[in-house]
Amino acid sequence: MSKFAKFMKANKTTKENGFYAPTASLCDDDGKPLKWEFRHVSSKENEALREECTIDVPVTGKPGMYRQKMKSGAYVQKLICASVVVPDLYDAELQDSYEVKTPEDLLLAMVDDPGEYNDLAAFVQKFQGFNLSFDEKVDEAKN
Repeated sequence: MSKFAKFMKANKTTKENGFYAPTASLCDDDGKPLKWEFRHVSSKENEALREECTIDVPVTGKPGMYRQKMKSGAYVQKLICASVVVPDLYDAELQDSYEVKTPEDLLLAMVDDPGEYNDLAAFVQKFQGFNLSFDEKVDEAKN
């Protein structure tokens, strides 16, 4: 038996999908808000999303020098879109019904109340294992 037997993939638990109703404006036949299904995003997927939302910004007064800056709003949108299983935000028919062409634009069209969107962002971040929201981490880093 290997000294790393407990660390083998066969011993790793799988994370269950979660459900959350992000908006009161989409309801079932009984008038209850529709629950969306969310999956856990892997660390590798998360790093790709972070990389996609990171830009190089020129350092003032230092030609040829750049610093990295994350576009936090875009990152949160992409994280939510990557997490959503149902409804399929990549579905062309659903996008066409809202007259949008990207999953991020569809998300914003479906959850168009700013308070509900902030609650959804907080839910997804907590669901993905972030104890503090990204905005709280930014505020903490500033202080």
